[in-house]
Amino acid sequence: MTAVAPTVADVTARLIERSAATRADYLARIAAARATGPARGRLACSNLAHGFAASTAPEKAELKMVSPAAKPNVAIVTSYNDMLSAHAPYETYPPLLKAAVMRAGGLAQVAGGVPAMCDGITQGRDGMQVSLFSRDVIAMSAGIALSHDMFDAALMLGVCDKIVPGLLIGALSFGHLPTVFVPAGPMSSGLPNKEKARVRQRYAAGEATREELLEAEAASYHSRGTCTFYGTANSNQLLMEVLGLHLPGSSFASPDTLLRAALNRAAAERATELALTGGPGVGEMIDEKSIINACVALLASGGSTNHTLHLVAIARAAGIQLTWSDISDLSPVVPLLSRMYPNGSADVNHFHAAGGVSFLIRTLLEAGLLHEDVTTILGRGLSTYTQEMRLTRDGGEVELVEGAPVSGDLDVLRPADDPFSPDGGLRMLTGELGTAVIKTSAVAPEHRLVSAPAVVFDDQADFLTAFSEGRLDGRDFVAVLRYQGPAANGMPELHKLTPALGVMQDRGQKVAIVTDGRMSGASGKVPAAIHLTPEAALGGPLARVQDGDLVTVDADAGSLSIAVDPDEFAHRPTTGRAPLDAQWRGTGRELFAAFRATVGPADTGASVFSFAPTEQSAPAQESPVQESPIHV
Repeated sequence: MTAVAPTVADVTARLIERSAATRADYLARIAAARATGPARGRLACSNLAHGFAASTAPEKAELKMVSPAAKPNVAIVTSYNDMLSAHAPYETYPPLLKAAVMRAGGLAQVAGGVPAMCDGITQGRDGMQVSLFSRDVIAMSAGIALSHDMFDAALMLGVCDKIVPGLLIGALSFGHLPTVFVPAGPMSSGLPNKEKARVRQRYAAGEATREELLEAEAASYHSRGTCTFYGTANSNQLLMEVLGLHLPGSSFASPDTLLRAALNRAAAERATELALTGGPGVGEMIDEKSIINACVALLASGGSTNHTLHLVAIARAAGIQLTWSDISDLSPVVPLLSRMYPNGSADVNHFHAAGGVSFLIRTLLEAGLLHEDVTTILGRGLSTYTQEMRLTRDGGEVELVEGAPVSGDLDVLRPADDPFSPDGGLRMLTGELGTAVIKTSAVAPEHRLVSAPAVVFDDQADFLTAFSEGRLDGRDFVAVLRYQGPAANGMPELHKLTPALGVMQDRGQKVAIVTDGRMSGASGKVPAAIHLTPEAALGGPLARVQDGDLVTVDADAGSLSIAVDPDEFAHRPTTGRAPLDAQWRGTGRELFAAFRATVGPADTGASVFSFAPTEQSAPAQESPVQESPIHV
């Protein structure tokens, strides 16, 4: 086995040291939650009767059994809705998963559902202001589903941007339970991403009609399954496989195929086997080494900037103190190995066909950039994930076979010794304006340094109005878009600005954006210093920037600076403001006022949760079984 590269080893070692207290506390808590025999055996008779009241007679007979020999009960937590293409396939999953669990020797119940919203629908709309908060709502919803304490393992059904991180954070609160994630897969390839982007830019420039734009969008997003560009949703899928929570090769198997159906059955069977054999809980599997593996895979694949928030939040839910500095320090030694839109013209189907996740893991292991000695749902060792699950000859089951030994398309996927770029293209920027992240994998080298006067906006609509009126034409500038952080308005994605910025860059203007908001998992070719912290609404320096200040975004040097006398800048009054409560109403936003008041900063995951260690992790207390005339 190849030795782990020195930088990867060093970052891992310091992460383990930094996390010692919180990780020990977390492991003690999940050890206390683990009890002998099925969890439902601790329920009083009245409680248990409620838990199986809706079951069939044979299921009731099995669920009544609480001896150590009783069948394990597997929770299904689903994000199904039939409006969103990525989650529509889950409509038919529960009965199929239940049947597979029963064949494997267990029982299964749909424990609950979680919301699933689409950033693609809410881009530029008020609904986007609750998008990031939905991650923590999903985590709480998953926690509610599992809180009935009837379960010995879990199957988590989710795909898109906030859904998978939310499900995993929720699952980690029940870290003693073996947990398998079940993806739905991407839709088939539609209109090429490069053509879609071209039509978007033509529309932004007034050169295409709304009808042309809608036709292009509909030809791109056209059927059941995940959108095929490499944004946050597909970054989720790749990371779940690298974390060992998916079956090998299952992330990008399309819906409505024999392979997808067989993989779903196999996932249910594996969750049951883990419950029957006392396999590791998800909180034991997700450790410091697996978190570092996820960071490396994110960098190597050119993944979503949103995961600088989500991976930090996920890690903290497992007692692991991941920081942006860890990700930034890994970036220079992790080569960029894939080109998927917005970093290239290919989509995830092309990536999968070229060798996909199994080849990516193989070449990163060979380069010493991943930890092999981690635990997955298939057991110890990440090398298992250099294999893929394919249909058996009769087409009814899946079996592990070797993944691609070489890339099938070097324009899409490359080995670590012949990368697209020597670094991962996701970096941290620091300077007088605070700390931000920037994704450079899609930004041409000549555009990575922009030093120009600031043009300040407090609302993305104002920027788009200025662009449409021609007030930004013919000059270089750094757009400063502030009061977009989590405490201000929920940290919406600002992806609607990308086409306009791209138009101006193509005209020869040097442009960049600096914001305490998000851009998107599809952050593109314009340099964007995003997730800036401290945010303007909490008194961050961005609130003191004025039109005309010389701002420098230097992605290569990792700096974000302003050429204003430090003493003058420190004593400047803040200008602009976050939305007032009266302005932050409608489209359900008023329901999330408590989230805005309690949310943490971007560099700690922009979460409403606190995962500080308790003073002492007490052993689990058995609930007294009340007297009941019902025989259990």
